[in-house]
Formats: sequence, structure tokens, C-alpha cells
Amino acid sequence: MAQVRDQRPDGRRARGDESRRAILAHAIDTASVEGLEGLTIGRLAEAARHSKSGVATLFGSKEQLQLATVEAARQVFIDEVVEPAREKSERGLSRVCALICEWLDYSDKRVFTGGCFFAAASVEFDSKPGPVRDAVVAASSEWEDYLTISIQRAIDAGELPLLDDARQLTFELVSFLEAANTRSLMYSSVEPYDRAARAARTRLIALGGDAALVETIGVSTSAS
Repeated sequence: MAQVRDQRPDGRRARGDESRRAILAHAIDTASVEGLEGLTIGRLAEAARHSKSGVATLFGSKEQLQLATVEAARQVFIDEVVEPAREKSERGLSRVCALICEWLDYSDKRVFTGGCFFAAASVEFDSKPGPVRDAVVAASSEWEDYLTISIQRAIDAGELPLLDDARQLTFELVSFLEAANTRSLMYSSVEPYDRAARAARTRLIALGGDAALVETIGVSTSAS
């Protein structure tokens, strides 16, 4: 009987994991609007209908809560941008176009209330050294590295014959996307996404990208 009991799911742990996910969902949304520094255990306990002591037990400290929030936001970004692009496209220029489209949709449909979580967190922590800044940098770098690898594969396949620096194009595309995110929030408008999509299309075509493929870049109708 002891062996049977040992194999049963740990109900308390399952409830703890569920509580942690619920609290982090509130934390991500709050931080996207008010910043990671705006997170407090008391406020999240109230929003998620948990006790302060329960939230404190789950995360330990404000810094640990911030770090957990960054990691949760990273996973949401992968689920919303990277994985759909992988599923919908082949490696190379098609993947680059898909990543741009998925990023525009992710920002436009407000997966996070405050737009792109990492665009906001990067501004908040760009001059604040420490573990939270390191986590934001690592997550942002992971995205940019993946985009760079995708661009390099397009170069290697001869799909961007006039480009010899994948990292430079990553810088340009990310700049277009983050500018669209910020301006859309500021002006409550979808126009910045259309302009960012046009800028990306123009740049890729100028580098020799197939116009028919590149013209697919834009915000999906369902996202707007």
C-alpha cells in the first residue's frame, strides 16, 4: 500500500503549480503596463485572490518574482511567435517572413496588455545591472539570435543575394517591430504595424528577396 500511495499525484504540489501559473499570468500582464518594478507580492495576491503569505511562499522575494515573470513571459513569446512561425514555414526566407508576421500579430492582438513585454522590460532595465536585467537581456538575445540564424539560412540558400550581414538585418527588423509596438500603444492605432510591415518588405526586396514571398508580410486580419 505504501508503494501505491507514493505513486499518487501530489495534490498540494499540483495546487501550488496551478497557483503559481495564475499569479504569473497576472504578473506578466501587470509588468507589461507598469513595469517589473511595479510588481508587489501584496498586489498580486489581491489580483489572483491568494494570500500574501501564499504568494511569498511561492516566490520568496520580489526579485525572484520578477525573474519568474521574465521566464513566464519568455515562454509565452515562444508559444505565440516562434512556434507558430516554425509550424507555418520552411527554413530560410519563408521563416524570416513568418517570424515578422507572428511578431506583428503578437503585439497587435495584445497578448500582453502593454504590448511586447520585452520591449517594455528592455527600456525599464537597460541601465539597471543585476539578475533581472541579465534575464531580460538573455531572453531578448535568444529571440534576436534565432532571427539572425533564420536570416543566415536565407543568405546561405541564396534567397537574400545582396545581404552579407545577417546581424545587421536583425537589428533593422527588430527596430521596425519595436517602433511599431511603441507607436501603436502611444497612438492607439494599427497604422504603425502596417508601416513596419512595409518597411520590412521594402528592405527584404531590396536585398534580393522574392517579392511574392515577401509580400505576405503584414498583420493578419484576425489579429487586428
